Amino acid sequence: MTEPQNTNTAVAAGQHAHSVNDILRRLATRAMGLTGADIERIVREARLKARRGKRAIRYEDIEDGIRRNRPPVPYNLRWRFAFHEAGHAVVHHALDLGPVRGLNIDTGQGGYNLVGFHVWSADTRDWYENMLTMLMAGRAAEQLMLKRVSSGSGGADDSDLARATRLAYDMERTLGFGTEHPLLYRPHRDPGAVLDREPELAARVHAKLEAALDRAAVILRRRKPIFHALAKALFDAQAMDEAAVLQILANGEPTP
Repeated sequence: MTEPQNTNTAVAAGQHAHSVNDILRRLATRAMGLTGADIERIVREARLKARRGKRAIRYEDIEDGIRRNRPPVPYNLRWRFAFHEAGHAVVHHALDLGPVRGLNIDTGQGGYNLVGFHVWSADTRDWYENMLTMLMAGRAAEQLMLKRVSSGSGGADDSDLARATRLAYDMERTLGFGTEHPLLYRPHRDPGAVLDREPELAARVHAKLEAALDRAAVILRRRKPIFHALAKALFDAQAMDEAAVLQILANGEPTP
């Protein structure tokens, strides 16, 4: 009679581990953009709250702490963030670049996406063009849905436009995919300075970015129902883990 009991125990343990992993993934998604110090403080406050209530700490304690750490995002800005991040996710998935680990628009400082990349097709010209398309997809999504774009794609060294510009520049100058002298390896510590003084190179780099932007817009138009469903779900939830995102990307409808 011991074997069924052991089996049941193993099943229960597996279910518990699965539940804990799900909770950790949800919290990791919700905490995108926070520093380690922020998270430590939130966990301390959640433990203190649980201790005062003479109970175990709950998922909601930490989630509430994360939310209190962030100002509410205005309605219109929340929609812009949702369209922008959904655009990145839909194009990333459509081009089979890798998994979408999570999306978050609950930061008050813009949206976040956490994505992975398959290694089997990396470093080819197609892969770099797909990367450019994915990076430009947030801007394409804003253009498509709001008819005007924000500065959210640029303005910082780690922004979409900065990363896309560096990538397109490297394709022209160091990766062997340029339209002029592709075999020359011509690195530079300050690509911006090079682009300022070489207008023809700047035009070629910009043309790559325009082509990627147009291609992203085409992908989003072709997948409009999925794009809309993901943006709506992200607007409502504000943070979505990999399972929630994939359910929509795979089926086109949010979970009831």
